Amino acid sequence: MAAVTGRTPVAVVGPTATGKSDLGLELAERLGGEIVNIDAMQLYRGMDVGTAKLAPHERRGIVHHQLDVLDVTESATVARYQESAARDVEDIRARGAVPVIVGGSMMYVQSLLDQWSFPATDPDVRAHWEAVLAERGVAALHAELARVDPDAAASILATDGRRIVRALEVVQITGRPFAASAPQIGEPRWGTIILGVDRETEALDARIRSRTEAMFDKGLVDEVRALVDVGLREGVTAQRAIGYAQVLAMLDGEYDLAEARERTFVGTRRYVRRQRSWFRRDPRVHWLDGAATDLVDSALRLVG
Repeated sequence: MAAVTGRTPVAVVGPTATGKSDLGLELAERLGGEIVNIDAMQLYRGMDVGTAKLAPHERRGIVHHQLDVLDVTESATVARYQESAARDVEDIRARGAVPVIVGGSMMYVQSLLDQWSFPATDPDVRAHWEAVLAERGVAALHAELARVDPDAAASILATDGRRIVRALEVVQITGRPFAASAPQIGEPRWGTIILGVDRETEALDARIRSRTEAMFDKGLVDEVRALVDVGLREGVTAQRAIGYAQVLAMLDGEYDLAEARERTFVGTRRYVRRQRSWFRRDPRVHWLDGAATDLVDSALRLVG
């Protein structure tokens, strides 16, 4: 593998709670880099506690891109992210620094590193599936996606109505699975070196549990209340984020705080399984044990 020059990006991907952010900081600091976030929910201003977003004082003075770029009333889209983040990566490279791309949003990673070209939309088809969503609910719509395109259903949160609608729209328009519109895996864009961070399942589950409890203890409920005041309930994407959706349901009286915590843990654990399955299919990823004492050194050896 070619050594990293001053402009070759490094991507740190993998499941939630494995330690990607810490490794990304270490690499950016040692390689002279800047961070490009690739976690869809960290795009939102004010969604800090529930996304484990690094606070400014935790960023070691390293420039971070693609954080706090959307209001919670806006919809995060893969296509918009792809365009904006690609511009950031190219600007960083032009400055002679190393882009360190960090996060675990699966389709966002593929869109950026494989230049995913997105199928056209059809307003009538989109309107049909949105009507089905409104009439039958998100669970029924996700079940329909699972019937016609199991792989797409496995990679999209069962609560993410907007993305389920989009996947069904693409399947109907193209007559092919949603993933068929994705590029073939080949040389990653910019020659990016892709590092994957994972941990043993039982240990990772314990970290998810601890992280969930910490989020609630650090004020996730208050954060959600504040975001409701600025339009969280009107947002299509943000309100469905894991943790935020559960707290909103709690505030609506659907269940109590203890159940909100448990549902957030279970939802995160389920999402982690999907992330692991998605990223493990990519042969370009160099896997690292997030619990290893020599994690940073191992990563540096891979990037040269």
